[in-house]
Amino acid sequence: MDNHHTQQHFTNMDIDSYLNEHENKSLLRILTCGSVDDGKSTLIGRLLYDSKLIFDDQLSALRRDSEKSGTTGAGEFDYALLLDGLKAEREQGITIDVAYRYFTTPKRKFIIADCPGHVQYTRNMATGASTADLAIILIDARHGLLTQTRRHAFIVSLLGIRHLIVAVNKMDLFDYDQNIFDNIRRSFEEFATGLHIPDIRYIPLSALKGENIVQPSEAIPWYEGPSLLDILETVDTTADRNHNDFRFPVQYVIRPDLHFRGFAGSVVSGTVRTGDEIAVLPSLRTSRIKRIVTADGDLDEAFAPQAVTLELEDEIDISSGDMIVKTDNLPTVSRHLEAIVIWMTDTPLREGNNYLLRHAGRNVKAHITDIVHQIDVNTLEQQAADDIPLNGVARIRIETVAPLYLDNYRDNRSTGVFILIDPVTNTTAGGAMILRPIEENDGSGTASASAALTPISLEQGYITATQRIRRQGYAGRAILLSGTDAEQSRHWAKTLEQELFARGLQTYYLAETQPETSAPSPDGVQRLAELAYTLAGAGIIAIAAIPHFPDEDFAYWPPADGTRQPLLVWLGEPGTAPAGTHITLHPGKQTEHRFNLLVALLAETNIAPETSTH
Repeated sequence: MDNHHTQQHFTNMDIDSYLNEHENKSLLRILTCGSVDDGKSTLIGRLLYDSKLIFDDQLSALRRDSEKSGTTGAGEFDYALLLDGLKAEREQGITIDVAYRYFTTPKRKFIIADCPGHVQYTRNMATGASTADLAIILIDARHGLLTQTRRHAFIVSLLGIRHLIVAVNKMDLFDYDQNIFDNIRRSFEEFATGLHIPDIRYIPLSALKGENIVQPSEAIPWYEGPSLLDILETVDTTADRNHNDFRFPVQYVIRPDLHFRGFAGSVVSGTVRTGDEIAVLPSLRTSRIKRIVTADGDLDEAFAPQAVTLELEDEIDISSGDMIVKTDNLPTVSRHLEAIVIWMTDTPLREGNNYLLRHAGRNVKAHITDIVHQIDVNTLEQQAADDIPLNGVARIRIETVAPLYLDNYRDNRSTGVFILIDPVTNTTAGGAMILRPIEENDGSGTASASAALTPISLEQGYITATQRIRRQGYAGRAILLSGTDAEQSRHWAKTLEQELFARGLQTYYLAETQPETSAPSPDGVQRLAELAYTLAGAGIIAIAAIPHFPDEDFAYWPPADGTRQPLLVWLGEPGTAPAGTHITLHPGKQTEHRFNLLVALLAETNIAPETSTH
């Protein structure tokens, strides 16, 4: 390897010290993007070459490839060939797929992604940007800002990349004229006012000539800032990662023998320590961390992005796709959400389409309820749209069959993102960033009659749900009863309240007072459901009798944060129960048997202790 500095550094220390120093270097993930022929691949190749990070055999291959496929002239290295390895890329002189390079300097380790500039490969660029800490967007000094330059900058902003280097390339073609650089900088600054990137830096350079890449350039005396490599080695990204919200999607259950059950995965955000109290989603069962296991031994603490195996103090049913979080820091639970989507397939996105939504290792069915607007990447204007084409960017609303455990993308880049999968072709149709969970009645046009109110968001007090469970010995729960006979529903709700109260549980009966001949108030139904959730959060068994109403209004109630979903109980003939019902009590069954079915379900879900027959 032709690397004098690394060789000298290596001879001054033993191998263990060298490896330890290498492992403890910080890692920076870099993305290069921009329009076609702006010099992205050439920039990375030149960076590797000038940093003395090219092996001798790679250098020989580069010399041969430059003579055969190079575009820089006879006797010149075509540094882009270090990245563009596909036959089609070399034939056309373009980048098609995302190419990754790994390299290190005495100060830092790097993973750099070279992304294509052509508009039809924008989806590849979005994929490369999804894990980047810093983006380098190249602008050809001859052309200035182009549509694809703006598109890539907008995607960088959408994906939450907080550090952007705007590199004005090919300055050698204008003899490093400062006016050219200043004009491009002003144009980008004007466009960037609509972006949300806190750290933007500007640098003039020539990737082909190596000016301002590794060392400050003498050819650009009017530029007094650091070189590109200096910026990469010193940029501070420690504040970018979410250290507060512990999220651990379970990828695999490890069960080598009868004495060990561990849950393997990666800490995607936050930290966890032995002894921490955790909850498992979706069951919300709680336990504590017994061990944090790795191949190199146990740890006292794990943090993102470490891959570890967690062993719990209690035996809990956990499977792949579940998520382990801390009891005092739960994500939002919702079936309705608003997101920004980047469309990645030729088949347009349309309102009413159905997809598989993959989020944090889970696949759920999803329905597009509304296309709020499409975003013009040139002007950042919001435009009405009936469908979203390939590479389009839009704000959409989605409803899922099962609840998701969400964080806003701005708060957590790991659990705030998902992909949409075409259920027919199984191809990735779009990548999306979660803006917020939404209620069914906030303007999407899909709200039911029972969702006419805007629920308030309740602040969590100092007493957690886990503390209430420990004191009472059981969890609060909302139980919603409905059926074909409203009076019968009320009777059974009152009977259940009476029975559970006699067994030592805190219960509360809820029902709307109204004349028997009048239809139930949609507002009243929603209020009862919300009130039941509130009481359940206080550790009370809230039993709400909801009169008969249409199936679509009964299918689901959005759960409050940190509160388990309600039990939906239907009183009626088989086949009449709405979707989502947990238990159906048949009118033909004996009274005692019907009641015991309900009590058995409560015991099974840990609301009430197992008891004798009523």
